[in-house]
Amino acid sequence: MIFNYIVTLRNDTGKYVDRLSLLLCSLSAIIFLRQQIITPQKTIVYLIGFLFVAVVVIRNVYLQKAKKQEKVYYNRGLFFCAIVWTVMPQMQWLVFVFAFLGLFEFHAKFPLEIGFTDNQIVFNSIIKKRYSWNDFNNVVLRDNLLTLDFKNNKVFQKETIDEEGEADEDEFNDFCQDQLRAAAHTSGSSA
Repeated sequence: MIFNYIVTLRNDTGKYVDRLSLLLCSLSAIIFLRQQIITPQKTIVYLIGFLFVAVVVIRNVYLQKAKKQEKVYYNRGLFFCAIVWTVMPQMQWLVFVFAFLGLFEFHAKFPLEIGFTDNQIVFNSIIKKRYSWNDFNNVVLRDNLLTLDFKNNKVFQKETIDEEGEADEDEFNDFCQDQLRAAAHTSGSSA
C-alpha cells in the first residue's frame, strides 16, 4: 500500500523494556552462577549461561553509557536465559516468560507509524488498525504533536519524531482537511 504521508510517533517504552530486560537478565545470570556453585554435580550449562548472559548485559550497558547508543537489544540474552531455565531444578515456567519477552522486545521498541492515504488511516502495529476518514472529526499535526479526534469522542494524541526531509505540517494538515471534507461530503450525499 502506498501512503501519501507516514507519521512516525515517539516510542518511550524502549527504556522501560531495557530496564526490565536488564533486571531479568542480571538476576538470571546471578541465579545461574549460584546454581553452578551449589550444585554437587557440576554442569557446564549454568556456567555457560552465566557467562553468555553477563557478556550480553555488560555489552549493552557499555553501548548505552559509553557509546550513547540508544537502541540495544537484550533478546539474545533473554532467549539464552530461557534455554538455561529449562534445566534449572526449580521455576522452569520462567522459560515462557523469557521466550515471550525475547520475541516481543523488538516490537515493543519499534516506533509506531501511522500511514495516511486518500481512503484510510492505518496504524502500523502488530495488529494493523485501519480507519476510514469518516471515523474522524479532525486530524491535526502541530509542533510535532499528532492529534486524531475520533467521532466516538476518543482522542489519540502522541508526540512525533521530527525527521529531516519530512513534509511540511501545513501541507499535511491541508491534506487531512481535504480528506475529512471529502469524507463528510460522501457520507452526507449518501444519507
